[in-house]
Amino acid sequence: MDTEQQVAKHYTHGALENAILTALKAAGIDIDKLTPADLSAVDEFHLGWRAATMEIAKDLHLSRATHVLDLGSGIGGPARYFAESHGARVTGIDLTQEFVDVANALTKRCRLSDLAAFRQASALALPFPDNTFDAATLIHVGMNIEDKAKLFAEVHRVLGPHGRFAVYDVMRTAQGDLPYPMPWAATPLTSFVRTPDDYRQLLTKAGFKLEGEVSRRDLALTLWHETRRRIAEHGPPKLGLHVLMGEAAKERLGNVMTTLERGIIAPVEMIAQKA
Repeated sequence: MDTEQQVAKHYTHGALENAILTALKAAGIDIDKLTPADLSAVDEFHLGWRAATMEIAKDLHLSRATHVLDLGSGIGGPARYFAESHGARVTGIDLTQEFVDVANALTKRCRLSDLAAFRQASALALPFPDNTFDAATLIHVGMNIEDKAKLFAEVHRVLGPHGRFAVYDVMRTAQGDLPYPMPWAATPLTSFVRTPDDYRQLLTKAGFKLEGEVSRRDLALTLWHETRRRIAEHGPPKLGLHVLMGEAAKERLGNVMTTLERGIIAPVEMIAQKA
């Protein structure tokens, strides 16, 4: 089994759509009148959650004229936000077929299929012609991809002139062991966390010009502490990332937040433009 197959297996749930719909009903949400906001607790599978997605959209200056490629789109949370809130057209790709199927099903329920669509594909061999997209996003995906040089070269190829690329990955910011399992990998075999400097160098070599960089560590920690406080006061929510990750959620989230608090990693956003 190669790395991409292992990654897809890691994220496969087996009955994810049903689990999400059941949790939505338990939370008192009408699944026949679903909105992207209703899903944000389960479909924003990255540190900073919906708040970080909003910042990415703002930094990319998304509009109705923008066609976005969302690499590693998961079950479609950011893509649906881009479509609903900014009118952008979004094409999402993901290695995990179940994620693709669920993303399309939930997008249909949100009545956004005319703006957002998803397909199974590898970010290392994008099935699109040159100069197809106006913008691209990579949201907590690079940690599963070892050959980032090839990844960035492919993104550069499919972006049109002056296309903008938002990278938002967990990056190594200090020395120290990473405890596993993590949300993105059960073992180090499919985990390729690199430093911000590695990203800067590889993006530049691929033909991008860096426009901005910001750590979202404080945002992620603040929201995490607020979530823990609400859970302590009101109990665990019906809808959350535990629906996506299953029984491993508590350990995986605990490991990543502990490492984040220790300053070993941070979620870093970089905005680059095709030179």
